[in-house]
Order: sequence, then C-alpha cells, then structure tokens
Amino acid sequence: MEISKIAIEWAKAEVFSSKFFIFFALLFFVGSIGFWQLGKTETARAYIWPTLVAGVLLMAVGVGILIANTSRITSFANDYESDATAFVKSEIVRTEKSMGEYKTIVFKVIPVIIIVAALLIVFMDKPLWRAICITTIAMMTVILLVDSNANTRILSYHEQLKLVDK
Repeated sequence: MEISKIAIEWAKAEVFSSKFFIFFALLFFVGSIGFWQLGKTETARAYIWPTLVAGVLLMAVGVGILIANTSRITSFANDYESDATAFVKSEIVRTEKSMGEYKTIVFKVIPVIIIVAALLIVFMDKPLWRAICITTIAMMTVILLVDSNANTRILSYHEQLKLVDK
C-alpha cells in the first residue's frame, strides 16, 4: 500500500477521533445546563461552571484536532507527490515528536492530575472545589481514553513510515 494512502487513513482516523472530544464536550455542556436548570442543592449548583469549562476545553481540543487533520488529508497527497522521500522523513520526525508528547503528557501528566484531583476531593469540603476536582477527573479520563487510542494509531503509522524509509 502506498504510504500516502496510509498517511491519509491515519489523518482520517484522527478526524474521527476528534469527534469523540466534540461529543464529550457536548455531554459536558448538557450536564452544565442540567445542573443550571435542575440543580436545587448547593452541590448540584457547584457543577455548573466546572462542567461548562470542561466542555469548552474539550471542544477546543476536538475542533483543533479536526481542523489540523482535515487540512492534512489534502496536503498529504500533494506533499507526497512533490517529494516522497522528504514527505516520509518529515512524517517520521513529526510522529516521533508526537509520540514523545503522548508519552509525557498523556501517560505521565494526566494520571498525576487525576491522582491530585482525587486526593483533593478528600481534603476539600467546599462543594465548588469538589465539583472542580470531580469534573477534572472526568475530563482527564476522556482525554486519556481518546488519546491512548490515538497513541496506538500513531505508533502503528510511525512503524509503517520507518518500513518505507528503509
């Protein structure tokens, strides 16, 4: 299979993955509206802003990934046609950088954030702080789930690039 087709398939999978961020952002928005409209207790009302902020952040991530990879779908074919060797080398460099970022952010920083937020729940007695911690855990879990799949895809894509580069 031609590497440009593999690259385009990878970019399309990333576009599909971005839709999960957007879907979960919408769920956080719905949750925020639900807490706003139906929340009667102080604890329920405390979730309005944290879930709204989490929804905005997830939406920004989802739309950013969607835009970046939609443009890649069209540029991959052109870049490959103009200079296949340079395309493969640049993609290897880009995927190695992305894999390093996943290793640090997704598999080290996000679990630490989840642990810290979980510990803070125990020590915080204000409903707003507990809502922030619980919403942070939920948002980080979404990011961890979606990005762990994206990491697996980029590892596979990187291996295919390396096979072509030989």
